[in-house]
Amino acid sequence: MTITIHHLNNSRSQRILWLLEELGVDYTIVSYQRDATTNLAPPELKQAHPLGKSPVIEDGDRMVSESAAIIQYLCERHGGESWLPARDSAQWVEFLEWMQFGESSFFVPVMLKLYSARLGEAAAPLMPRIDEQLEAHVLFTERQLGEGLHFVGDDWSAADVLMSFPAEIAVMQGYAERAPKLARFVEAIHARPAWQRARERGGPYFVW
Repeated sequence: MTITIHHLNNSRSQRILWLLEELGVDYTIVSYQRDATTNLAPPELKQAHPLGKSPVIEDGDRMVSESAAIIQYLCERHGGESWLPARDSAQWVEFLEWMQFGESSFFVPVMLKLYSARLGEAAAPLMPRIDEQLEAHVLFTERQLGEGLHFVGDDWSAADVLMSFPAEIAVMQGYAERAPKLARFVEAIHARPAWQRARERGGPYFVW
């Protein structure tokens, strides 16, 4: 059965395309484009999700939202068992931590930075705290990333898929020099044939 993914350009849904390519799952894309002026998702996306959020996938009569849930669902239901650590292993707990961290702790300062940039001088009082928190999360991630450039274990896992978007954001925000492992992690992802196929199917993605 073919999976349908509701894909917003320049968004977290790009990593779902990458995972689908890694797993060799057939999928179709329903594309949505951000507003060129506001960078917001189009109202049409609310037809797929009441909050107008992406990614959302359709698998038969089931719809799944939230990146971490989609990633785990695809790995468990569509042949990605090797991308998940064993549930009775210590690595399973690490996996759960990174799946939560990437979509919660890390992404709070990321979103604040993106939104505050649009406020200009009005955001000036908040910027020192936002910048401090963003840097703290980036450098924490840099320290925790393994020397083999994986977040859990010594091979690619669903945690790497989840963390790919925050890592890309860190590089875009100019942290590559202070977070060289994260920068190499992003380079390694972008060198994978599956990521390149996803990039081709998904359309323009940031500067890559």
